[in-house]
Amino acid sequence: MDMPDSRGPRRLIYRHRWPTRIWHWVNSVCLFFLLLSGLQIFNAHPALYFGQQSNFADPVLSLAAARTADGSIQGQTQIAGWTFDTTGVLGASANARGDIVARGFPSWLTIPSYQDLATGRVWHFFFAWLLVINGTIYVLVSLLSRHLSRDLIPTWAELRHMGHSISEHIRLRFPKGEEAKRYNVIQKLTYLAVIFGLLPLVIATGLCMSPQLNAAFPWLPEFFGGRQSARTLHFLAAFGLFAFFAVHVVMVLVSGFWNNMRSMITGRYAIEVGEGNADTSKA
Repeated sequence: MDMPDSRGPRRLIYRHRWPTRIWHWVNSVCLFFLLLSGLQIFNAHPALYFGQQSNFADPVLSLAAARTADGSIQGQTQIAGWTFDTTGVLGASANARGDIVARGFPSWLTIPSYQDLATGRVWHFFFAWLLVINGTIYVLVSLLSRHLSRDLIPTWAELRHMGHSISEHIRLRFPKGEEAKRYNVIQKLTYLAVIFGLLPLVIATGLCMSPQLNAAFPWLPEFFGGRQSARTLHFLAAFGLFAFFAVHVVMVLVSGFWNNMRSMITGRYAIEVGEGNADTSKA
């Protein structure tokens, strides 16, 4: 199907199969609620440590509040011994009435917005298990359909030209025509790192937070260097996923928002005619 366009005629190709599209949108919803409910849980004790026990005198990260000489509340973020004034954002921020109060992350970044650890846990655990189930189904379907080996494993030729691909991305030059039908080497390596690196890490370290699982499998938190180390790694992995999500959204916007959205909703993606117009399935 040719489409008229100011840049010339384009052709729709089938770019994403339905399992990939469903997995993508379910994951997007899960990650959104997991992040915001996770910040709600973190606010119950806004500090991170390494080891088995909480070393209150030497946190890796802490979001605290302190009373200043004039009686006002100041938000203080401490990272590896360095302290920063983050009033209004971290450590101390405005409540619903506009008053500055002690609070790790601000209310507009947590679910629920008010401080409620129990509700935050309910939201977090529900979407955590939904993420696990969705991811497991995706991996099994991808293995059976050979999507992982066919579309996500980079070739040696692609790896050799990775420097060029990075340079093109930095200059916001994106694949067109034939090249746009498949993932480039940066996308492949990034998706592999997320699917087989960050997601398993955030799930495994999240399980370390369960007292019941700690009792049944004491080797699990020990594998990560202790329960507090696992909590810190969980926090870092979660923000790694957030960084991936943020960069992904930016790339979608700058490389063609409507074209990318259509491909992830209907599976159809428009490429310029003459730059590779045979219909192929991608994912």
